Amino acid sequence: MNAFPSPPPSSSSPPNLTLFTHSKNPNYLFKFSLKVPILPLPCCSLRDLSSSTSVLEKNVISIEDSSSNAVLDKKSNFEGGLVVRRPVMESPGGEDSGEEEELKEEVVEDDKPKASAIDAGLKKFAKKMPIFEPARVESDSKERPLTVNLDLALYRAKILTRKFQYEEAESILQKCILYWPEDGRAYVALGKIFCKQSKTGKAREIYEKGCQATQGENSFIWQCWAVLEKNMGNVRKARELFDASTVADKRHVAAWHGWAVLELQQGNIKKARNLLAKGLKYCGQNEYIYQTLALLEVRANRYQQARYLFNQATQCNPKSCASWLAWAQMEVEQENYRAARQLFEKAVQASPKNRFSWHVWGLFEAKLGNIDKGRMLLKIGHALNPRDAVLLQSLALLEYRQSTANLARALFRRASELDPRHLPVWFAWGWMEWKEGNLNTARELYQKALSVDSTSESAARCLQAWGVLEQRAGNLSAARRLFRSSLNVNSQSYVTWMTWASLEEDQGNSVRAEEIRDLYFQQRTEVVDDASWVMGFLDIIDPAIDRLKRLFKLDPNSYNMPLDTFRNISSISNGDEIDDADGESNFDLDAFIKERLSLDLSKLEVQFGTPKLSSEKRSQSSGRIWRSNNRIAKV
Repeated sequence: MNAFPSPPPSSSSPPNLTLFTHSKNPNYLFKFSLKVPILPLPCCSLRDLSSSTSVLEKNVISIEDSSSNAVLDKKSNFEGGLVVRRPVMESPGGEDSGEEEELKEEVVEDDKPKASAIDAGLKKFAKKMPIFEPARVESDSKERPLTVNLDLALYRAKILTRKFQYEEAESILQKCILYWPEDGRAYVALGKIFCKQSKTGKAREIYEKGCQATQGENSFIWQCWAVLEKNMGNVRKARELFDASTVADKRHVAAWHGWAVLELQQGNIKKARNLLAKGLKYCGQNEYIYQTLALLEVRANRYQQARYLFNQATQCNPKSCASWLAWAQMEVEQENYRAARQLFEKAVQASPKNRFSWHVWGLFEAKLGNIDKGRMLLKIGHALNPRDAVLLQSLALLEYRQSTANLARALFRRASELDPRHLPVWFAWGWMEWKEGNLNTARELYQKALSVDSTSESAARCLQAWGVLEQRAGNLSAARRLFRSSLNVNSQSYVTWMTWASLEEDQGNSVRAEEIRDLYFQQRTEVVDDASWVMGFLDIIDPAIDRLKRLFKLDPNSYNMPLDTFRNISSISNGDEIDDADGESNFDLDAFIKERLSLDLSKLEVQFGTPKLSSEKRSQSSGRIWRSNNRIAKV
C-alpha cells in the first residue's frame, strides 16, 4: 500500500523520479516522486553555441534542420523523443577538403563503432605536437649514456692529464659534467687540471659549481676547494671549506688532515692536535695522521713518542713510503745511521719507483762519504723517473763537488729542460756559476729563478744567496735590498738575519748589527707545545696504555729513554728488529735492482757519461731506462 499515490504518467507530463526511504517504523515504507523536466534539443549548428575560435572548430560538424538528414530512433515512438543525426561535412573545395574527407571516412564506417567529431579533432591536433612524434622527440633530446662510460671517461682524462694534454682532458671532463652533473669526481679532476695550469679562478668556479650540483653533500669537492684557498693564502675561507667538508662527511680523513696542516702552518699546535685526534676518532687509524703526529713529537724533541707513532703509521700501511722516509730522517738527525739505512731499505722495498726514497737515500750515503753508492742511488732514481728534475739537480751538485763543472753544468741544463718551472734547479745552477766566478751568469740564473716564484721559501733562500753574491762583489746597497726582500718573504730565516748583521758589522756599523740581531729575536715565533697532551692522546689511540707507559717509561720529568726501547717498538710491530749495531745489512741492493726493477747497472752510465745533451743523444738514451712488465717509460 502506497502512502503517497501518484497519478498515472502521461505523454504530456514530465517523467517522475521515484525515491524510496525507510521510516523509524519498520512497517512503513515511504515513496517520494520528483518531477524532472526534459529540455528539448535545439536543432541548431554547434558553431552557434560559442563565439570563441578553437583548433577543433574547423572540424565541428554542422547539423541542419532537414527532414532528409534526420533519422528517428527505432525504439522511440513518441513525438518528443531524442533525434540522432548523421554528421554532414562542409562543402568540399577549401584547403581542408582532403582532411575533411579523411575525417568523414574515419567517422562513418560500416561494421565499426562511430568515433565522435571531438576525438577526431583531437587526433588531428595531436599530430601537430612534437611530443606525439617519436622521430622528432629523438632528434631533439639527448640520450644519457650508460654509467660505465663515466668511469672510462674519467680514466681517459686521468691518462691525458699525466701526459700534460690538458685541453683534451678538459673537454672529456666537461662532457662528464654535462651528462652526470651529480657525480663529483669530474669536478674534482677538472679543478685539479685548472690548478696545475695556475687557472685558480676557473678552478674556484668549477668547485663552486660542483658543490651546488651535489647539493653540498660531496666532501671531496669541499676539501679540494679548501686546499686551493689555502694555497692562495685565504686562511679564513679555507677553514670554512674544511669545516664544510667534515660536515658533509665526518669520515673524510683528508679534510681533517688538511685542516690540521693548515693550523700547523698558522702555529696553532693545540688546534692541529685536536683536529688530528678527531680524524682518528671518526676515520680510524690512518698513516698520514700518525705521520703528522709523529713529526709534531719530533718537533717537540719527544723522539720515543715519535717512534711509536711512526711505527703505527707503517703498521696502518706498510707500503707508505712517506712514513718510512720520515722515520729514517728522524734517525739521521739522531745520528742513528744504521737504523736510518734499514729504514731507507724498507722505503725502497715498499715503493720501488718512488723518487723521494732513492733521492733521500742517495744524499744520505753521499753525506756519509759513500760517494759511489750515493751516485748509483741517484742514477737508479732517475732511470725510474726520467722526467724528474730534482734527481738530476742533486746529481749535478754531487758531480760538481766530486768531478767537473762541465758535467754538472750539462746536468743542470738537462734538469731545466725537463722542468723549467722548478725554482731550485735555477737556484743551484746559479750558485755553481757563482762559485766558478761567472757572476753575470749567476745573476741571470737567479733572476730566472725568481721569475718562476718570488713568494716561496726557496725564493727567500735565492734572494739571500744573491745578496751574498753582491756583498762579495762590493755592491753593499744591492746586498742590503736583497736581504730585506728575503726577510719580507720569510722573516724566520736565522741565516738571513745573521748574514745581514755580519755585513753591517764588517762595515763598522756595530750598533746597526746589534739592532738587526735584536729584531730577529723580537719577531721570532716560538712554538709552545703542551707535553701533557701526549698522555691523553695515547689513551685515545691505544687502550693498552699501561703497557705503553712501561714501554715508554713516561713520567712528567723525563722524555728521554734508552736506545733499546726503539728495538722493542720495532719487534712489537712486525718482528723485524731494527737496531743501531754495526754490521752489514741483509738487504742485497744489486739483486733487488736486477730482479725487482730489471735494471742493468752497467748501462746507467749512458745517460750521464757525456756532457753533450743533444736531442739525438737523448733519443738514444731514452730506451735505456726502467723496463717493467714490458713497459718502456720514455723521457
